[in-house]
Amino acid sequence: MFNRLLATEILQQILTASERVSRRFEGISTADDLLIDERGLEKLDAICMQLIAIGESLKKLDKITNQELLENYPSIEWQKVKGLRDIISHHYFDINAEIIYDVCRNEIPKLTKEISKIIIDLEK
Repeated sequence: MFNRLLATEILQQILTASERVSRRFEGISTADDLLIDERGLEKLDAICMQLIAIGESLKKLDKITNQELLENYPSIEWQKVKGLRDIISHHYFDINAEIIYDVCRNEIPKLTKEISKIIIDLEK
């Protein structure tokens, strides 16, 4: 068995980061909004930093849970979330704003909901 308290702390950090992504994404209507001016680029940078943190924290969570926790929640493609972290970290100048836009618009709300559910399940 794994340390539930530590897992919950990591999940709380992921939840906080996903909520930050959602707040920073407010006012963005198209992928071009992330590239059109300095304000958009700052949002893109801030969002990418949180996406890196989410991916890294998921890797840490997998490590401390022996990859036993996330497999119980298959509605999220966990490998893709962790893989996005690697892409952003290692290929930052090649980031596709449309992919980041899609992740923020469509995937972050699902991730936030699922992370909240996992936290509740662990606290039972």
